[in-house]
Amino acid sequence: MDEIIRKSIVFYGWVQGVGFRYRASHAASRFGCTGWVRNEYNGSVSMEIQGSEAQIDQVIMTIEQGRFIKIENMEVKSLPVDEDERSFRVR
Repeated sequence: MDEIIRKSIVFYGWVQGVGFRYRASHAASRFGCTGWVRNEYNGSVSMEIQGSEAQIDQVIMTIEQGRFIKIENMEVKSLPVDEDERSFRVR
């Protein structure tokens, strides 16, 4: 089994009001990731996501395929894994 990792990702671009959080939640569930996603006051979207590198990449690629979503930049940081987390939530 692939190593489980956790990332904090802040997305910039056309990411609010375009179904980003719904798409992220659906993709995370589909690919077996846990974590959360929320809109920020500055127009960005923050996400903490946990899974294998491949699972996380699949989630991001699925989000980018959204019709009106345009990710212009991402800030990515590694975080410690949350052993108790069991689901992905929209905050």
